[in-house]
Amino acid sequence: MIEIEDLPELHDPVMILAFEGWNDAGEAASRVIEHLIELWDAETVAAIDPEDYYDFQVNRPQVTNQGQGRGIHWNTTRILLASPDSLGRDVLLVTGTEPSFRWRAFTTELLDLGVAHGVETVICLGALLADVAHTRPIPVSSSSPDEMTSYRLELEPSQYEGPTGITGVVADGAHQADMVSISSWAAVPHYAAQVPCPKASLALLGQLEDLLDTVIEHGELEEEARAWERGVDELATSDEDIAEYVSALESAQDTSELPEASGDAIAKEFERYLRRRGEDTNGPG
Repeated sequence: MIEIEDLPELHDPVMILAFEGWNDAGEAASRVIEHLIELWDAETVAAIDPEDYYDFQVNRPQVTNQGQGRGIHWNTTRILLASPDSLGRDVLLVTGTEPSFRWRAFTTELLDLGVAHGVETVICLGALLADVAHTRPIPVSSSSPDEMTSYRLELEPSQYEGPTGITGVVADGAHQADMVSISSWAAVPHYAAQVPCPKASLALLGQLEDLLDTVIEHGELEEEARAWERGVDELATSDEDIAEYVSALESAQDTSELPEASGDAIAKEFERYLRRRGEDTNGPG
């Protein structure tokens, strides 16, 4: 670990992370971290030494002009510290590219940093391609291997079996280290996988608001999401096969979500509305 700044004593810190690559369809998860870094004025406090973890023929370093001369920027994983007033706790934001090698050592190094500074909760964000319609709300599934956490946050147990990425390895490592481990995944329409997918980022951000019980400003994500949907609408309109496929997905999604739409989903959306309205009422002016 490359320490860049001395970390002060943190207040009830939570670690939120996302990795570019296999875990990040439509760049949806990594975009959330970028949004939070900018919104919360997060500052880099540490970085993982990339030498043992990255294949530089795959993730090549970049030559850059750095003011006083040219230099080389090495792709790695950065850890940034934010202290948003609205949240009332410190946040360690982790962003980087999925490593190429030694995932267990990478995970241990990352989580050891968190444990050393009092992190007890780790939230892993990801996005995957799925058979969902771009015209409908982006589905987000959240799960935790801890039964008490699942009960408290009303999370569904994960039924997934199959290949995983570094996000899944970190989530499991956090659980093995007796930390609260939560994973949230957004489903990106596979026929509209052009990057980025701000609508999926917005959905993940909404889920993060629920998990942290706070209001997070959406910034330009809402308008970007609407522009993305309009663009995919044009694609579907111009191709009869895609239009027919989207219609079938809409019908299937509406049918499967009909019972939920009359219960928990509406209640959660109403709670989110009240929370955001309360934030607006208590804000400046």
